[in-house]
Amino acid sequence: MTPVDMPILAKRGSAAVHHHEHSHDDQDQSAAGRAGEALKDPVCGMTVTTESLHKAEHAGRPYWFCSAGCLTKFVAEPQRYLAPGPSPDAPAAAAAGTVYTCPMHPEIRQDHPGNCPKCGMTLEPVMPSLDDEANPELADFTHRFWWTLPLTAIVTVLAMFGHQLGWMAMGTQSWVELVLTVPIVLWAGWPFFLRGAQSVVNRSPNMWTLISLGTGSAFVYSVVATVAPQVFPDSFVSMGRVAVYFEASAVIISLTLLGQLLELKARSQTSAAIKSLLGLAHKTARRIAADGSEADIPLAHVHVGDKLRVRPGEKVPVDGVVVEGSSALDESMLTGEPLPVTKRVGDKLIGATLNTSGALVMQSEHVGSATVLSQIVQMVALAQRSRAPMQRMADSVAGYFVYGVVAAALLTFFGWGIFGPQPSWVFGLIHAVTVLIIACPCALGLATPMSIMVATGRGATHGVLFRDAAAIENLRKVDTLIVDKTGTLTEGRPTFEKAVGVSGFEPDEVLRLSASLDQGSEHPLAAAIVAAAREKKLALDKPEQFDSASGIGVRGSVAGKAVALGNTAWMAQLGIDVASLAAQAEALRAEGASVMHLAVDARLAGILAVSDPVKATTADALASLRKASIRVVMATGDGLTTAQAVGKRLGIEDVHGEVKPADKLKLVEKLQSEGRIVAMAGDGINDAPALARADVGIAMGTGTDVAMNSAQLTLVKGDLRGIATARALSVATVANMKQNLAFAFVYNALGIPLAAGLLYPFTGWLLSPMIAALAMSLSSASVIGNALRLRGAAIDET
Repeated sequence: MTPVDMPILAKRGSAAVHHHEHSHDDQDQSAAGRAGEALKDPVCGMTVTTESLHKAEHAGRPYWFCSAGCLTKFVAEPQRYLAPGPSPDAPAAAAAGTVYTCPMHPEIRQDHPGNCPKCGMTLEPVMPSLDDEANPELADFTHRFWWTLPLTAIVTVLAMFGHQLGWMAMGTQSWVELVLTVPIVLWAGWPFFLRGAQSVVNRSPNMWTLISLGTGSAFVYSVVATVAPQVFPDSFVSMGRVAVYFEASAVIISLTLLGQLLELKARSQTSAAIKSLLGLAHKTARRIAADGSEADIPLAHVHVGDKLRVRPGEKVPVDGVVVEGSSALDESMLTGEPLPVTKRVGDKLIGATLNTSGALVMQSEHVGSATVLSQIVQMVALAQRSRAPMQRMADSVAGYFVYGVVAAALLTFFGWGIFGPQPSWVFGLIHAVTVLIIACPCALGLATPMSIMVATGRGATHGVLFRDAAAIENLRKVDTLIVDKTGTLTEGRPTFEKAVGVSGFEPDEVLRLSASLDQGSEHPLAAAIVAAAREKKLALDKPEQFDSASGIGVRGSVAGKAVALGNTAWMAQLGIDVASLAAQAEALRAEGASVMHLAVDARLAGILAVSDPVKATTADALASLRKASIRVVMATGDGLTTAQAVGKRLGIEDVHGEVKPADKLKLVEKLQSEGRIVAMAGDGINDAPALARADVGIAMGTGTDVAMNSAQLTLVKGDLRGIATARALSVATVANMKQNLAFAFVYNALGIPLAAGLLYPFTGWLLSPMIAALAMSLSSASVIGNALRLRGAAIDET
């Protein structure tokens, strides 16, 4: 196996088996090639020969093509044309490893398509794909709807006007309606009856239970009334025949099919955000080989460490670092930042961002599922399938809903039969059917999931990633925000200012020892110290026995010396006296610099000052948060004087300096004990405990994986303005969910009594089963349509 083939095996899962089980076309071409006979182009099927200029090798076998176009398609997706089975133009089967779930019940997960055992809704892939073919259920229901719609129209006209037109005897008309209704009920409506039966078997009654009961009751009654009218008393006779309701069954099924078509089309739009994110990825990359030659390769063939050329106007293929050139990159598709960002040698690149001007050479660092884009897609998909706390009330109601509706239908049947006007039992049957049909538990079940799906997708396009629905619902309640300083309020790219040594230690030696130790640290301040030492070409030693006290300092052994570096809290913990340089340290802090103390063999050796500029967007972000009545608190591991200097500049009054991770955690708990709803924004490992404990943890996308894994909200760009965006989206989403729930409750609360005929004694109003079917069909679609309005909701960042 060549290195080029390895990514296909790694990425395509079970499809890779076909490397050893090529299709007959594959074997025929290889055999024919050896024999010098005619070959078949594996892409289009045209006849080619070994003299064709268009040739490629895959898995050690040669393939010839009729044109450059077919060659390009094959190189991009070899498995698509080599795997045995349907042609590439046929509807694709589900990708290996695809997991399907229910929009209403995300706990339902299986490895094949089907219906939800709880609600009967069609399962859909957890992770949408750009290769998704047309929805097979949508195609099936469309076929059933249009083929039976003319029959429904004829049955309805006969039922409404047949006795006036006098085309045939009324007994004969009943038989005609029966013949026309049979394909509607038993073919077009068969999926509904199947789901209804499954709901009984699974002991999970749902909307399909009600529809199958309602239409089935009306149809069976009408069949008996047509075939054996003599079994009914004279009170059932109307207009020369026993009253039949074939048109009710036919219209209900047709309208239910129409409602399903509307719902399926609307549901497909809720995954549009994920598909748009997937569409950002570049399909190929231009790899620079060791000999300097260049070639375009499929994205799946890019390995970590490959050098890639990104030309002007092209997208960055994967995550990596610039090793040659400079350019302005448009990152708006991932971060929401409208202005291009200049990238130079050493700067990080995000895959799928657009190179607007200069040429770059980059080295790949993260490929496949490890890229920022892939992680964003995964986070959005997981958040879309989570359940909002607000949904619990709807779920508790829905659990008893169907039983209540069946009970209401029985009461309606007997109430009309015993107390209603003649033909009372006919009235009882038709109004019981109306009650069963108009009730819509799906409107309740879809009320919050649809809003969550749209909101998470909308947030992702603005660089705001919610982990779950609870984060969306809770963020709007936040009244206190705790922020870290480094990397959150500041750039997180500090620069070294100066080193001061005590007697016996020159400044460069202080810097050299500190940089040697800091080679093992992930903190931004450590990176600044190491970079300064290398810029001065100081000889660094390898640290040994490295140990990190997250957020306050590090220690280890450098060239046989016990070295410790950190803030005053770390020095105090180690029992090291820092008084001799306290005045100089305080003066540096007053200027806004972060000061670290270096101790060698348990004695103070010097101090180092590192400055970290405040982000240009921080002031605007804090202003928007104050406008929203959110109290801002700074908690940092830096010295108190440094923290107060930065706080004064930004207008933050509540400042806590030299805090350890445990102190940040205690601060969160203290504020929560005061009745405050607390959000914590940070980017480092030392922030992880507080992020996890806060009501809403907010991680900077420019920070560590530990921080992002501990948070409920990630800002891709690492810009605090994203909090204002996220909060506005939270407010809009919760309002949308409340609207959906209110609609679902009001619809059912009004519709069921009206269908039962409770208003008839006072108003004379009665509801036709056909009108009930139309209302039921439109109710779910209305909930989804309202959720889709979030795509245009105003979520200003300032």
